[in-house]
Amino acid sequence: MLTRKQHELLMFIHERIKETGVSPSFDEMKEALDLASKSGIHRLITALEERGFLRRLPHRARALEVVKLPSQATTSAPPKGRGAFRPEVIEGTPHLAAPEPMVANDVRELPVLGRIAAGVPIEAIQHERDRLTVPESMLGAGEHYVLEVQGDSMINAGILDGDYVVIRRGDTATSGEIVVALVMGEEATLKRLRKKGASIALEAANPAYETRIFGPDQVQVQGKLVGLIRRYH
Repeated sequence: MLTRKQHELLMFIHERIKETGVSPSFDEMKEALDLASKSGIHRLITALEERGFLRRLPHRARALEVVKLPSQATTSAPPKGRGAFRPEVIEGTPHLAAPEPMVANDVRELPVLGRIAAGVPIEAIQHERDRLTVPESMLGAGEHYVLEVQGDSMINAGILDGDYVVIRRGDTATSGEIVVALVMGEEATLKRLRKKGASIALEAANPAYETRIFGPDQVQVQGKLVGLIRRYH
C-alpha cells in the first residue's frame, strides 16, 4: 500500500507524462508536492521503484516510466501552480491520512561525477555518469556528490583504489580535513588540506607521495569528505 505522498507523486508523474510525453523535473515534483527539498522526492521515487510502480530509464535525463497505477486510484487534472496538485486518495483511505512514516534506513540517490585521483592529479571532475544510493545518516545537510577513487595515495586514511567517496559540496574547509581540491583550475585530487600561513599544502596519506605546496590562489576546495562506500566483487 502506498503512503499518501507516494500516491500523490505517482499520479502527478502519470498525468504529466500523459500531458507532455516526458516526466516532470525534480523541481516540478518538489513544488507539486510542496516539499522542502529534492531529497524527499528521491526517497519517494526510490520507494515507488521498489514497489514496482515506477521504472527509471537508464542514460536518459528526466526518464521515468509509470509501470502501473494503484488499482483503485483515480486521476485528476495536472497542477496549475504551487500546491495545486490534489489527486483523490485511494478509496477506503481515511479522510485524514496518517503522516508519511519515517523509515529508519532512509537513503538518497547521489550523482557519481567521475573519478578523483588519490595520487597524481587527473583531469577535473566530469559530468554525471551514474547514480549511487547512499544512506541519509551519512549525509546531513547540504548538497552531495560521489566520486570514484583512482590511486593509492590515501591508503593510510583507509581510502583505497576503487572506493567511492561521498563529498559534501562546498568551497571552504578546516585545516586537516580531507577535501576534493581543484589544482590550477584544471586538475582534481583527493587530499588532506593543511593551511600553512598563506600557503596551502595537499597532503597524501601514503609516504610514497610528497606533500605539495601551493599558493592560496592555486587551489580551490570543491567539497570535503563525509563518507566512504566500498564494493566487494
